[in-house]
Amino acid sequence: MFTVCALYQFVRLDNFEEFRNPLRELMVELEIKGTILLALEGINGTISGKQTSISKFLEFLEKNGRFDQLEIKFSHSESTPFKRLKVKLKKEIVTLGVSGIDPKESVGTYVSPQDWNELISDPDVILIDTRNDYEYEIGTFKGAVNPNTETFREFPEYTKNNLEQYKGKKVAMFCTGGIRCEKSTAYLKTQGFDTVYHLQGGILKYLEDIPEQGSMWEGECFVFDERVAVKHNLEQGQYDQCHACRYPITNQDKEHEHYEKGVSCPRCHGSKSEEQVGRYREREKQVQLAKARGEDHIGDNASQIIAAKAKKKSIKNNHV
Repeated sequence: MFTVCALYQFVRLDNFEEFRNPLRELMVELEIKGTILLALEGINGTISGKQTSISKFLEFLEKNGRFDQLEIKFSHSESTPFKRLKVKLKKEIVTLGVSGIDPKESVGTYVSPQDWNELISDPDVILIDTRNDYEYEIGTFKGAVNPNTETFREFPEYTKNNLEQYKGKKVAMFCTGGIRCEKSTAYLKTQGFDTVYHLQGGILKYLEDIPEQGSMWEGECFVFDERVAVKHNLEQGQYDQCHACRYPITNQDKEHEHYEKGVSCPRCHGSKSEEQVGRYREREKQVQLAKARGEDHIGDNASQIIAAKAKKKSIKNNHV
């Protein structure tokens, strides 16, 4: 059993670039996989590993002294939901694309999962799903507005064109783990929205804490790993994923004439170039060959890894 840990904290990280290698080395040592993002504004990521390894990783962050208010959520998976380890340096840990937005200075009012149903049942509350359109499609809260955005960068434009009419009203927002709402509510505050709320811990915390029979959530929640989606109690959902466009797909989608495993689905068929389609088919071929050997496919980084191994072997031979 693997522990999956989603974490984030907005905190000023001066010289965050220097933190990358120590963090990556520790993750390699603890056999942790997943992605960590580092920026001047903080840390964000989802990782998986054995429970003891995740505990040691979090202890390391705690001892650093800067991560005393980490937002952490745990779930579990029978197999590792990540195949790679990545520690990336970014301008933002969640990309809104607007400078000067600091959730440490001003942010919406946090609402616990236990109080969320009462808030969104208020007919005077405008409920906004801050996630992307494909996430909304497979699950959301009853009565939530879909901004129809493809990326979080589009949210400021959506606000300008659609939310100005709600200034002076109560606006409630939610996202997967809470981090996007830190930015979106902080942004709304700068735009003159006075009464803004967001779901503390995000959908994942709600699905963990609120029993299904008392839930106002409908469908499943998309997650950015190989589980694809989770449902109540954070159990793995029923969706698979198209490895060409990365969108969630159903068993019904797989029966469609435009579905080709690893290459296309009804949503993205015809949108890729011949070169891309050829690359996807080759990748799927390598995935199946690796599976037949009982190995994990090393994916798009294959050439880099092979080159690195060749270089290491060359250096070793030159020193013999």
